[in-house]
Amino acid sequence: MTDIRATALVAMLSLGLIGGCSKGAEPPAAAQAPGAGQPAQASAPAEPAAAGQAPMVTGPVLETMNASNYTYVRVKTDAGDVWAAAGVFPVAVGDRVTLALEMPMENFRSETLKREFPLIYFTTRIGREGEVPAAASGMMSAHGMGGGAQAGGAPAGAAAAQVTEPIAPAPGGTTVANVWANRKALAGKTVTVRGKVVRFNGGILGRNWIHIQDGTGAAADGTNDLLITSDAAAKVGDVITATGTVAVDKDFTAGYAYAVLVESAKIEQK
Repeated sequence: MTDIRATALVAMLSLGLIGGCSKGAEPPAAAQAPGAGQPAQASAPAEPAAAGQAPMVTGPVLETMNASNYTYVRVKTDAGDVWAAAGVFPVAVGDRVTLALEMPMENFRSETLKREFPLIYFTTRIGREGEVPAAASGMMSAHGMGGGAQAGGAPAGAAAAQVTEPIAPAPGGTTVANVWANRKALAGKTVTVRGKVVRFNGGILGRNWIHIQDGTGAAADGTNDLLITSDAAAKVGDVITATGTVAVDKDFTAGYAYAVLVESAKIEQK
């Protein structure tokens, strides 16, 4: 694992696109506490983890450094020293911090620091003891990335557009619910779907991630929400017509897994 891939993963985490662990999973069991500067696989979190959330640990910072857009910290915990990294934040040796054990990476090498970490956690939840941000909404769902009942996910705290009235399909097009219901038969075929953009994340893994809804499907199981990937941009609240290729059971790795999506779509407004 290198800085470049870590950049993408931290960006995904910070955008709420993926959870640090798949639902119900925890980091590996603890190893013997290593020597100074070596991370431990912490299995005795200071705070219990809620279902589907990464466990938390608290302790004093023993070492810290900034590299590129990240702050690295070595934290002393009951299970041993833990290395973690997050977007740049103010911290000093001796500060007590609490962090979520999200996104464990083994044998990670920072080219910027010219240093290897046997185990490091790339986390979005780190702060001074008692001041840790709330967990990003949702972990991985059966239909895609986190976001609670919806399959879409969104930046923490970001408002999503609402579809209050059904949106008619484009001429010759289909609906969001129909793509979900017939995804196996539609795999590899070109479809046209019209809907309102409810979430947008740009420039992740070389593409834009656009979630649309058209008033069909069920919010309870995520079939009201369809992911579109495209080189084109769109704004939340826009009504767009997307034409692209249906893909099913798509796994981009790093937590990007989908039951269905429409790829490489051409986007038209309304």
